Amino acid sequence: MPSTTEAPRNTTATDRHPTGELEIVPVRNHGRWVAAVAAVLALVGLTGSLAKNDNLRWDVVGDYLFADLIFDGLATTLWLTAAAMLLGLALGTLIAVMRLSSSPVLYGLATAFVWVFRGTPLLVQIIFWGYAAALYEYVKIGIPFTDVTFFQVETNALLTPAIAALLALGLNEAAYASEIVRAGIQSVDPGQAEAAHSLGMRPALTMRRIVLPQAMRVIIPPMGNETINMLKMTALVSVISAHDLMSNIQDVYAQNYQVIPMLVVASIWYLALVTLLGVPQAWLERRYGRGTTRAGHVSPFRRLLGATVERPGKNSKERNR
Repeated sequence: MPSTTEAPRNTTATDRHPTGELEIVPVRNHGRWVAAVAAVLALVGLTGSLAKNDNLRWDVVGDYLFADLIFDGLATTLWLTAAAMLLGLALGTLIAVMRLSSSPVLYGLATAFVWVFRGTPLLVQIIFWGYAAALYEYVKIGIPFTDVTFFQVETNALLTPAIAALLALGLNEAAYASEIVRAGIQSVDPGQAEAAHSLGMRPALTMRRIVLPQAMRVIIPPMGNETINMLKMTALVSVISAHDLMSNIQDVYAQNYQVIPMLVVASIWYLALVTLLGVPQAWLERRYGRGTTRAGHVSPFRRLLGATVERPGKNSKERNR
């Protein structure tokens, strides 16, 4: 009686591995290689055009790239970024907890804060804090609706350009950070908090020891992006002359009229700082993303550099032997 089992139509001897096993051939994406070659050629052409462009004045870029004035601006930019992020994260966490509170007063105040500082442009807020003395000439602390004053100081003396920039950046960041933290808290299963409460843990301790550590997996990636964005947003404080990197760059090209070369200097330093900030962000994402599929992702660059990626077939069989 003839056998009813038929061999696969497209299977030949050349399709089989010498050991007799079928060899898995990856799909060839010719269009991807064509696009990659075109992109590389375009990048090389653009880079060559910029390198040979005399209007860029690379000699001016080299003279100011490591100038003392540039380093002074970098120092201000870095401490503004760090201080504004710390202020924004601390205040944002508090506002996120308030928005999740069952108290209508706390919820209303937190919602109003987010509405105001997220709904108005950051540039407007920076200018507002920089010219706050036009609204209040003095900052006073005392008993409301009386003449009793415990402390009084001129607003211009208290709100220097650097402090005004810090308040504007920090309060604006708090509005965005609160939404990120709130989303992270809500991503944690409510049963975690209920289990902690059943063990006698107070709500504050439950939030600090149980909920927030688990919420970090959701909070870290967008918060890292906010830090990088904050570094670049410090350039806006140049409108109130806060002596950051962009402010000093503007002071220089206002005198030598070399606008494009000085902007190249600023771009080089911003790119360098953003690149450095990306390293701890990637490490934190891998650390808090352990146990998820995202943590095991291998980037195309690592594959290009020879990162080992497990392939089905021969390698897995040899490992199991």
